[in-house]
Amino acid sequence: MLLQYLREIPDKRRGQGRRYDLASVLVVTILAALSGATSYRRIHTFIEEHMEELRPLLGLKWKRIPSYCGLRDIIQGASTAELERAFRKYTAAVANGMPERCQVLACDGKTLRGSFDNLEDRKAAQLLSVFASESQLILAHSDIPDKTNEIPAFQELVKELGLTGKLFTLDAMHTQKNSLDSKRKWQRRSVAG
Repeated sequence: MLLQYLREIPDKRRGQGRRYDLASVLVVTILAALSGATSYRRIHTFIEEHMEELRPLLGLKWKRIPSYCGLRDIIQGASTAELERAFRKYTAAVANGMPERCQVLACDGKTLRGSFDNLEDRKAAQLLSVFASESQLILAHSDIPDKTNEIPAFQELVKELGLTGKLFTLDAMHTQKNSLDSKRKWQRRSVAG
């Protein structure tokens, strides 16, 4: 099912010489990452070790496994915005199958380890996730801009996902007076609309 949504991501590579389907590379990469692969070489090793099981399962018609450099080029060429859009559509489809199990949502921001760059003077990237506790399903991710914190990112993410009538668990950071006032105004608008 995930593969179906990943196929909607436009492939920006030229058609000439395109050996590996973008959606297949992405789904295999996701499986590798879930298995603990943390580098392109480890993703390549995962594919190498599991190719016989993956081939019939995903309908792979690869004559050979892409090199780790090839994997890197394919993965880095994929649009992160399109990948997030496909991910949200997939989780929405899964969540629609279990609406009674998505009533409690946990929201938390995390700093991504190793994402800072002292040479480029870039701070570590921060990501906000919405997690449906009962179904153990991540509904969405959102980048937290450098000049702000997770409060406005949370408000924007809830608006984008159209999540109303849910119980949210949040960090103590969200109990600030200004944050609560703006949330109450936003809730009144969403309830009335």
